[in-house]
Amino acid sequence: MSTAREREVLWTGIGGQGVQLAATILARAATLEGLEVMSLGTYGGTMRGGNTDATVVIANRVITSPPIVPRAWAAVVAHPRFFDPIRPKLREGGIVVVNREILEKPLYPTTDVKTGQLLEVNATTLARQADAPNAAALVLLAAFAKATGIVSQASLAEALASSLPAYRSQFLESNRRALAAGADAVAALSSPAWAKEAA
Repeated sequence: MSTAREREVLWTGIGGQGVQLAATILARAATLEGLEVMSLGTYGGTMRGGNTDATVVIANRVITSPPIVPRAWAAVVAHPRFFDPIRPKLREGGIVVVNREILEKPLYPTTDVKTGQLLEVNATTLARQADAPNAAALVLLAAFAKATGIVSQASLAEALASSLPAYRSQFLESNRRALAAGADAVAALSSPAWAKEAA
């Protein structure tokens, strides 16, 4: 039996990267698996180039946290420009997945003792190789899900189909390839999201 838990996932990036879509897919995938979910997306003052953030709270019990959380278990960083306000919210040992190819400096100072498990993924290259050059956020999503086991890849693929707007339906197959590329890019962590209780 799984220990009762809430898992708060913070997303950050810049407008136009697909952060809100990726967060929505994660939320829908969790509901497909019978988990409780709350999510909230926030935007900066511009559609592209400004900040875009999302919070997804997933639980295997009734959720007690609001969708605006003071502390978080994990973060997915599509772009590091707006990571600084998120960093202090991460619990010690938190999980962070980031697109390595757009880092201009290390995401964490070397003296930061709160650094947890940092997964750097070549999301831009993997998205291009999947013929989905605008889907780096989906690569990060699938890598995060594979590493943590928070939801299955099958649920992500199903949630993608229901989350993609009709006017973007032509991108469904390439976005599925982006999810597959992200899943293939990482290994599962030793401490999954829903660890089992000892028998």
